[in-house]
Amino acid sequence: MPFCSKCGRPVEGQFCSDCGQPVVAAAPAGEAPLPSAAPAAAAMADNVAGLLCYPLGFITGVIFLALAPYNQSKFVRFHAFQSIFLSVAWLGVWIVERFIDRVLLLISWHLVAAIDLLWALVGLAFLLLVVLLMVKAHQNQRWKLPVIGDLAEKQA
Repeated sequence: MPFCSKCGRPVEGQFCSDCGQPVVAAAPAGEAPLPSAAPAAAAMADNVAGLLCYPLGFITGVIFLALAPYNQSKFVRFHAFQSIFLSVAWLGVWIVERFIDRVLLLISWHLVAAIDLLWALVGLAFLLLVVLLMVKAHQNQRWKLPVIGDLAEKQA
């Protein structure tokens, strides 16, 4: 006869009649008892998932759009799409930067060096924008960027 692991009383059936504790069936000698049910995987909170959409831009945005519990949340979908669109915008800025650098290189090497300082400031501004978006997502806020945020809201 099994005994309750919580109160020690004899148990008939699957639950203790005194305290309600489920009883794990006794395993054969030398084996560990099996749990009655496997614990469910805990999902992240939406604000943490929204925050994690931004660090790797396009990659993490697509990952959170593909993961099952998060692709149903409008909040996470908004931040994932905004992250993807911001990455595409950054790629466009980078292509324009490379083109301008090549044209200026034909004119003067000194112009390229001066303009590269400007591009470094633009890159720093994008980095600060991503950090700001991560903070806003962690605070459960939908902070929309002017054009990109509207596109993300339509997709979410």
